[in-house]
Amino acid sequence: MRTHTNRRNISYAPTDTADLYPDTDGKPMAASDLHLEILIWLIQALREHFAAMPDTYVSGDILTYYTEGNPRDVVAPDVLVAFGIGQKRRHTYKVWEEGKVPDFVMEFSSKTTYRNDLTDKKALYAALGISNYLLYDAESLYLSPPLMGFRLVEGVYVPIEPGADGRIHSNVIGLDFVIEEGRLRVCDPIGGKWLQTPEEMQAARAETAEARAETAEARAETAEARAEQEAIARQQQHARAENAEAEVERLREQLARFQTRPSEE
Repeated sequence: MRTHTNRRNISYAPTDTADLYPDTDGKPMAASDLHLEILIWLIQALREHFAAMPDTYVSGDILTYYTEGNPRDVVAPDVLVAFGIGQKRRHTYKVWEEGKVPDFVMEFSSKTTYRNDLTDKKALYAALGISNYLLYDAESLYLSPPLMGFRLVEGVYVPIEPGADGRIHSNVIGLDFVIEEGRLRVCDPIGGKWLQTPEEMQAARAETAEARAETAEARAETAEARAEQEAIARQQQHARAENAEAEVERLREQLARFQTRPSEE
């Protein structure tokens, strides 16, 4: 067995591999609050989208070890999706235990990472055999365009041609990524729906329920107004009928008086 050195300088593989393969590298999760906000949103939205697929694992910033016995061979994708390994919670992602590398990874590029994202990290993900690799520059300062993607073809990444509106389609996870009004959004082209977090879906349902309630209230008010108008119309019709009846009675009385008047000789 090869000798591995970790923080405790022990020359054997411990039973608890947490020391050999730590679950944190001490680095911040994101380069800025904006990165963190969008990153958390994307992970939650992807988890919600794949919630009905129990074999699909979605995570982010999880230390991914790709060589058993060598804890220095590690990378932490900002976002990853892996099919066929289950949704259980993990401290780390060990490729040899999962039996595969992630199918999709995405990096949020910043001033300090974009060069590495486009060179060494891109080469590493290709060598590992990760099918899709996307890059996103939330500030639109370091990547041109700020959203780009690559798919693996015979061991080499080739650019994913963006759509007319700049959409990047991931053929692996079947979703479209696009920047709209300066913000990353994700669309399911088959269902024709934008991905949302559980909180966004709940808020949307609440808005829909409120809109329906307002519509029902408006309909009720309209029905009430119509009922009032109909009542007024009936009253007016009744009044006209009473007036007509009174006029008929007046004419009858007048005719009767005329008929009983003595005739002149």
